[in-house]
Amino acid sequence: MFPSPFEYQRVNSVGEAVALLAQNPNAKLIAGGHSLLPSMKLRLSAPSLLIDISRIQDLSGIRSMDDGATMIGALTTHAAIASSEAVMRDLPVLADAAAVIGDMQVRNRGTIGGSLSHADPAADYPAVMLALGAWIRAEGPGGARVISADDFFTDLFTTALKSNEVLVGVKAGPFPAHSACAYMKHPHPASGFAVAGVAAVIWTDGMGTCTKASVAVTGATAKAQHLRATEAALAGAKLNEGSIRAAAEMAKDGLNCLSDHYASADYRAHLTTVLARKALMKSVERVM
Repeated sequence: MFPSPFEYQRVNSVGEAVALLAQNPNAKLIAGGHSLLPSMKLRLSAPSLLIDISRIQDLSGIRSMDDGATMIGALTTHAAIASSEAVMRDLPVLADAAAVIGDMQVRNRGTIGGSLSHADPAADYPAVMLALGAWIRAEGPGGARVISADDFFTDLFTTALKSNEVLVGVKAGPFPAHSACAYMKHPHPASGFAVAGVAAVIWTDGMGTCTKASVAVTGATAKAQHLRATEAALAGAKLNEGSIRAAAEMAKDGLNCLSDHYASADYRAHLTTVLARKALMKSVERVM
């Protein structure tokens, strides 16, 4: 199927993009296009104007901030994130997720900003953003604003990003010594999307006791969400196979899981507990 007719315009700055969005309520931004173009071909999306932001140089790249946090531009590709020494050192959970997105073509063209803006319930990044406590920066007619990951993902394919705003970057970290993180997923065999995926970040006292945990799931539910029961069970616990297994078993508590022809709601709930255990064990291995 072919998409509905549309106009196309390339911009060279965020300001230009914001102005065009304000003038064209039915416009859409495009960079890598791996989320938008398939939906246009199926006529699930029919923008009257595509605004190409792929040439805005300020929106690409990964840099360390003075406060130790990491800033990632919205146009940074999955492949660049997966191979970044800075990300692998400071935010390995993000490198874990980027490395298992789609296939090589998707990783080399798809961008973190596009993925987050699209908010596919089976995308890998949303759970990672929640677990990291990341901040998402957007720019619109009123200037720049920062949205916490906890407030960003609001529903199925829905975010707190306004229709006249451009997502420009993501900030996460820094994390203290004796903390670690990991992401594990069960991919759909055809698409590579997460049937379920779990991101975990743990903080310890340096002697094997968890002082804080942040654990989130994607793929299993309509939007990424924290696994609150697992997080609470880990706080103050001595980290070992038994405590991690017990906490991971609580991961399915309160989840309203999706169901389809490939995976039932019960199966997704089970996967969440298994992946929570694996992500936590990998995190413990890294912190030790």
